[in-house]
Amino acid sequence: MENQNTQTAMIEPTKRTYLPATRLLWLSSWFCILLTQAPAQSLPDGVRKGQYNLQNGLALAGYDPVGYLITQKALKGSPQLTTTYKGVTYRFATAANRDLFLKNPAVYEPAYGGWCAYAMGATGEKVEVDPDTFEVRDGRLYLFYHSLFNNTLPKWQKDEPNLHRKADANWQRFVKS
Repeated sequence: MENQNTQTAMIEPTKRTYLPATRLLWLSSWFCILLTQAPAQSLPDGVRKGQYNLQNGLALAGYDPVGYLITQKALKGSPQLTTTYKGVTYRFATAANRDLFLKNPAVYEPAYGGWCAYAMGATGEKVEVDPDTFEVRDGRLYLFYHSLFNNTLPKWQKDEPNLHRKADANWQRFVKS
């Protein structure tokens, strides 16, 4: 009988390689997220006050920004529960909501400075909103114009990806300092 010498082959872990297109897609996705989130945080107070939808310095017509995301309802804030973040004043329905806001204000601030998301995407204009007409999508608050004969929320929902992309670009024109 022949002596057969068998060797156990070492299997090296395979290295995960990504195609350049995959890397580019991943990086561009993160860049878009940073682009849409960073401006609200990095704007000087004066630009924010000049570009945000404020009534007598008050954001969201006095509605609680945290309430939209937590309860999916428009909750009127209390004059006794306010805070000012980078020149913009917010009211809150509860002290707990105010405390949540203070931990991470950028999470709770409305998209496009509180202007109508549909108008920002469709025409690039700042249009007043109805605080009761809103959508929370991907953890972000979007507000809409709504009158007796015109509700822009359903229009936004019909073409959201396209309008969202355009609104992001249009908002950048307003906030560049």
